[in-house]
Amino acid sequence: MNFERIWAIARKDWREVRRNRSAWLPMVIVPLIFVVVLPAGLLLAAGSDLEYAQMAFNDPELELMLRALPPAMTAYLDGLDLVQSGIVLFLGYLFAPFFLIMPIMFAAVIAAESFAGELERKTLEALLYTPVRDSELFLGKVLAAGVPAFAVTLFSFLGYTLVVNGLGWPVMGRVWFPLPAWYPLIFWVTPAISALGIGATVLISARVKTFMGAYQLSGSLVLVVLALLVGQATGVLYLGVAAALIIGAVLWVIAAALLAVGIRTFRRSTILVKG
Repeated sequence: MNFERIWAIARKDWREVRRNRSAWLPMVIVPLIFVVVLPAGLLLAAGSDLEYAQMAFNDPELELMLRALPPAMTAYLDGLDLVQSGIVLFLGYLFAPFFLIMPIMFAAVIAAESFAGELERKTLEALLYTPVRDSELFLGKVLAAGVPAFAVTLFSFLGYTLVVNGLGWPVMGRVWFPLPAWYPLIFWVTPAISALGIGATVLISARVKTFMGAYQLSGSLVLVVLALLVGQATGVLYLGVAAALIIGAVLWVIAAALLAVGIRTFRRSTILVKG
């Protein structure tokens, strides 16, 4: 296994992604919406008119949701008023699964670009004839998708922390974010779900002929995250520290299995015949 070749393949893919607007544009727009626009709008509205914010948060459904929270979560709401509790609920609890959508989306875009996109542009044949092993080629594509996906998610988390604490200071009066459950979510579950998405998408991308075809098929992986989002919102699932560690472990096992299958079954001859 030659890691220099794997790294060279990844760097080549990153150059291709920079030239493809459909690949990198979602990596700019989606974080801006989830990291800046939505939390900033909520916090600015709450800070500018506390009376209106109290009326907005004085909702029976919100009260039921607060009552349904597990004890581990309600401990963070002790001593907070209605507006502060609503901010913690929305930005510290319900927004958490959105940070799982970003890495799987970005990984799917880049991984779909890795084979199907290059095959569609007729730029893959030269790479397939180079003296690299099939496993090195596969792992280079995986690395090319994984590093940017995790890096964008990590920077989004840092930016979200600054926005939530900075704009929320007039209402909260202190630095309250991130909550403990966010650390395993970002540093354990996020890379796991990225690896799962990459493994599935590279396998799909190596078997279809167009970038959009690979991306649309791999987009169904977002349903896994949406299930977590629904479970979080309905109170069926609480993404606490323990739950995040367990979910991350399960995702890592599935991702490792997919990557192992990809390494064993990927053959460049199949790509050449398809091309």
